[in-house]
Amino acid sequence: MKNKNKVKALVITGFGLNCEAETSAAFRVCGATPEQVHLNDLLNGSRSLDEFHILVFIGGFSFGDHLGAGTIFANRIKFRMRKQLEKFVADGKLVIGICNGFQTLTRLGLVPALDGKYFTQQAALAHNDSGTFRDDWIHVKANPKCNCVFTKGIDRVFLPIRHGEGKFAADEDVLKKIEKENLVALRYCDPDGNVKCGFPHNPNGSLNSIAGICDTTGRIFGLMPHPEAHLSPFNSPCWTTEKIEGKLPKEGQGVVFFRNAVDFAAGNLI
Repeated sequence: MKNKNKVKALVITGFGLNCEAETSAAFRVCGATPEQVHLNDLLNGSRSLDEFHILVFIGGFSFGDHLGAGTIFANRIKFRMRKQLEKFVADGKLVIGICNGFQTLTRLGLVPALDGKYFTQQAALAHNDSGTFRDDWIHVKANPKCNCVFTKGIDRVFLPIRHGEGKFAADEDVLKKIEKENLVALRYCDPDGNVKCGFPHNPNGSLNSIAGICDTTGRIFGLMPHPEAHLSPFNSPCWTTEKIEGKLPKEGQGVVFFRNAVDFAAGNLI
């Protein structure tokens, strides 16, 4: 698509967030133009969401995860940028939250936003069942019935995780509705693709093995694994084996999420 370089991705930085370099690299690899903007520059009005087509809440430890992961970050945005964010969503633009960003999205109420109730928290990421921070590589399987823009065409991917509060949790009635409306975009699975799995394949005890969900539009997506940390085949712990067997891929398995977003933006927002 000729318009890819016109797609502008906003990568919010500051206050303990630490994945801006690799997230920006992911969008550049896919032909878009990312820009790192400090949260304060958005809060004081010197920069605006209107300048961008894709909004990214990146990984890290925003505000040290005080009061719960993503809580303070979400509150600053909710009470000082709500109208901007409402317009951004209403304009059909894309939002992705990765790890700490997913935690922020749930605190903001941008996912799952059942019945169109944005800015009302309906789900959360709780402490891992293991009680410890988990740093590992896991398999996730996409839900083909989900209309998530970011997971289009994905079957299974191998991605890294690094979190202490990654257990997807929601009340039973909310969980049933999320499942009924096919808002589960990704589930943890074992190497054979079985989503009914326990630790370590489900690394945090997430209900229904949920690793990522979206809103009903499919344009707002949150996930715990880090696709931006698997842009090169050499990021994978399996690359030496793959090279010996002649199966080394041309790119990392996380690139597809960003390419889907850039393609959508280029075709629908430019």
